[in-house]
Amino acid sequence: MISQQLLDDVVQRAEEGVLDDALIGRLRSAHPGVHFTWCMDDDIVVNAKPLVERPGFNLYLVNSSDHCSVLTNDCASASGIVLAEIIAD
Repeated sequence: MISQQLLDDVVQRAEEGVLDDALIGRLRSAHPGVHFTWCMDDDIVVNAKPLVERPGFNLYLVNSSDHCSVLTNDCASASGIVLAEIIAD
């Protein structure tokens, strides 16, 4: 389960800094048990709707309860967060 408080913390940290491996490491340390991924938004190949949209990134949730991980917008079933960086053309 991903709480609103966790989402708010992740969004705030992502807005305040650079999306990079260091940020992902800090998020993993602050929120053990939650899987964090960083990628480019155009790497999201499915027509998924981000849960959170910001000028520099989109935030997606991941459900890994079954054999394969899938994107979801259901916080109750989510086990991870994807920060997908948007780079202007």
